[in-house]
Amino acid sequence: MANLKSIKSKILSYKKTGTVTHAMEAVSAVKMRKSQERALSGRAYASAALTVLERISGTADLAHHPLTQTRAGKTAVVLVTSDKGLAGSLNSGVIRTVERELASRNIQKDSVYIYAYGKRGGEHFKARGYDVSMYTNVSDNIPEGDVLSLTQKLLEMTEVTSVFVAYQNFISTFEQVPTFRQIVPLTSELMREMVAGIRPAKGKYAPLNRTENDAKPAAYTIEPDADTVLAELLPRLLNIAIFHGILENKSSEHSARMVAMKSATDKAKDMAHSLTRTFNKVRQAAITREVSEITSGMEAMK
Repeated sequence: MANLKSIKSKILSYKKTGTVTHAMEAVSAVKMRKSQERALSGRAYASAALTVLERISGTADLAHHPLTQTRAGKTAVVLVTSDKGLAGSLNSGVIRTVERELASRNIQKDSVYIYAYGKRGGEHFKARGYDVSMYTNVSDNIPEGDVLSLTQKLLEMTEVTSVFVAYQNFISTFEQVPTFRQIVPLTSELMREMVAGIRPAKGKYAPLNRTENDAKPAAYTIEPDADTVLAELLPRLLNIAIFHGILENKSSEHSARMVAMKSATDKAKDMAHSLTRTFNKVRQAAITREVSEITSGMEAMK
């Protein structure tokens, strides 16, 4: 009897777990669709903004701007993860990518600033002795203006000469790719790589066909003057690159959580079904044993 109670208790536990994970799956599905649409629609804007810089990269004034020069100094990493778990390997994938990239570039711990947008990544690196500044990443409604404070802080740190952004790049509902991309110093090659990574291969957000001449940077006369325009343009493009990474990661987060919760729901159903069969077998065995004992007793009385 005790064994039957134990099995029945486990069945109820798995059914309750399945109910919770199914509800979380439904919520994540709704959030996923909204986040995907926002991330995908934002790709066109981010791509166009970076293409503007790509087209003026032939000007001599751009090469003299601090954000485009390769200099010795410290490194900042904008690490985008989630505040919540239950999203499979979403956060661990980005964290491992950052650790691997820092090691491959031989960047020492004391020369790295981690700006963690999301406490999962921030807590990981803070526990390992890195200089970490953490920002919450709970809300799905991410105004671009909220990212401006982070961008401004990066621009004010004159000792930082290279900036990377790490996030999960959204490919599809079932595929997200950990991405570690350099955004400072800005170069023509880097801009082309960023644009190629932002634009999907097909669909309504895919790029129009560009000719070879269109892709080549050209020299422009900048008015009112190059310093004024670039002082406004480059920080804005840096902010767009960070903001785009956050949008991509948010879309990836809800997609990964929906898939993880669906897998958990299916597993809970399978376990409940398996335990129900075990419960029926044990109960049938107990009934058979009791009937056998009663029959044996009646035979003995005869």
